[in-house]
Amino acid sequence: MASWIIFPVTSVAWTRCDTARLLFSGRRSVAQVKGQRAWARCSLNSLDTKISDMSVNAPKGLFPPEPEHYRGPKLKVAIIGAGLAGMSTAVELLDQGHEVDIYESRSFIGGKVGSFVDKHGNHIEMGLHVFFGCYNNLFRLMKKVGADNNLLVKDHTHTFVNKGVKSAIWFPVLTDIYGISSFILSKLAFTFCEAVKRKKKAGMQRYCDTYDKARNAVALALSPVVRALIDPDGALQDIRNLDSISFSDWFLSKGGTRMSIQRMWDPVAYALGFIDCDNISARCMLTIFSLFATKTEASLLRMLKGSPDVYLSGPIRKYITDKGGRYEGEVDRFHLRWGCREILYDKSADGDIFVTGLAMSKATSKQIVKADAYVAACDVPGIKRLLPAPWRELEFFNNVYELVGVPVVTVQLRYSGWVTELQDLERSRQLRQAAGLDNLLYTPDADFSCFADLALTSPEDYYREGQGSLLQCVLTPGDPYMPLPNDEIIARVAKQVFVLFPSSQGLDVTWSSVVKIGQSLYREAPGKDPFRPDQKTPVQNFFLAGSYTKQDYIDSMEGATLSGRQASACICDAGEELVALRKKLAAIESQGQRRDANISDELSLV
Repeated sequence: MASWIIFPVTSVAWTRCDTARLLFSGRRSVAQVKGQRAWARCSLNSLDTKISDMSVNAPKGLFPPEPEHYRGPKLKVAIIGAGLAGMSTAVELLDQGHEVDIYESRSFIGGKVGSFVDKHGNHIEMGLHVFFGCYNNLFRLMKKVGADNNLLVKDHTHTFVNKGVKSAIWFPVLTDIYGISSFILSKLAFTFCEAVKRKKKAGMQRYCDTYDKARNAVALALSPVVRALIDPDGALQDIRNLDSISFSDWFLSKGGTRMSIQRMWDPVAYALGFIDCDNISARCMLTIFSLFATKTEASLLRMLKGSPDVYLSGPIRKYITDKGGRYEGEVDRFHLRWGCREILYDKSADGDIFVTGLAMSKATSKQIVKADAYVAACDVPGIKRLLPAPWRELEFFNNVYELVGVPVVTVQLRYSGWVTELQDLERSRQLRQAAGLDNLLYTPDADFSCFADLALTSPEDYYREGQGSLLQCVLTPGDPYMPLPNDEIIARVAKQVFVLFPSSQGLDVTWSSVVKIGQSLYREAPGKDPFRPDQKTPVQNFFLAGSYTKQDYIDSMEGATLSGRQASACICDAGEELVALRKKLAAIESQGQRRDANISDELSLV
């Protein structure tokens, strides 16, 4: 039988070293201790342990089997977009022996998981990124490119920081068959604790509120989720069928309460899709919950050791260039600051559309890029700008315009002490050693639903000697903050930090940054899933990749990586057809050149 516990949030400082101490006992030399601690850290953070095996007892679409070796003709592929989806596509195609060029309009790679360094040496991120234990496609990619030791495992808790109430959900480490028991009991523990605290605060709170919260948790865990234990694909289909209603409508219809939504599920919904439970599809939330309930390690979080550019995008780029992303001498296959102005296309006599090239530009330079296959690995606003207007006559492409992105604002605040150190005021003011909560944090009591102290969670690039916390806060919804000046945004966020952590009052904000993204993830609202396009399009040599495209996961890093695998598979399946189209286009171009030559001769005679 699973067990549960709920406890006040406590201070944690360098917990990886503490874990290493527990693994060994007896008297040892300093060298032995250092070696054993390094081994313990490596073992804990390796992607060979503490991840969910999505190849068994899981929906087949979430983690496809390894592709068969491609034996068809070699293809030249042009990819627009150097985000995770574009790079995932490139890695898969290179592994199958194809040639790849990647075009990115920005000066750095990574897309929504990109980062860059400002003139003062600060790493600026596009958002806060956490890696769930069920991100098998992304972990597979990281192993392939040699980045499998670039993640740090966090305590198996989901910590909520409220005004005066700090609590955490603890997920016992169990076999998968008991994962659902852990899920149920953990939710019961959280809701029971919250109800009791509210009862004490209100004085006259009715005891039946506790029963209501417990009933909510059980109803949530035992709905379509329980079928996943014996029929994962059937459960996923049941969940997909709930796309037409919001999570709030579904949850309330099962006996849930509005208070549970506001205090617990809204912060989770904001963290997943940047919108609240009233506006997010039940499919999105229940997809995650089904994995948490049936896979023990699915809810275990990891975070990068440092910035995404160094520990995620960087290794992928190196793999691509080393693997064959370079040819024709020393030409880099990553073409940064090259934007696509126009997709050039034509129609055959029978009405089939095919791409003839990409009109690219970089400042005043222009070129026409030609390839056998073209992949648009863009986000939602990017693909809308890219698609030729006449293509909207096709329902496939017109559906894309039913999708919209969600605005999000990410704020970084560097402090003169340790904001999340809750137990020891003196410790929070010293700068000799990092202290505080080393994990992703949720809150229902601030405009940032999730946040983390990067100096603790990702210390390689964000911990600085002689400086304190570096809070990264994701403002959701971001709409009210988009028109505000950065100084006002920083002031508002800093004020809310002090409300959540009263002990941090008196600490100074020594540096800050604000990143605004007008349209980030696509808005996973009820009824939008049918409009997500497949990776294979009606245009024979044009393909899509991106977390918004059709795949069984939600819009996320994992969804982007999975879409890249699917796009590559579509291209390989069409290899013979693409080569035949290449020859056809070459013949048409040759005929056109001969016609031009004849016209030129006739004019010269005149």
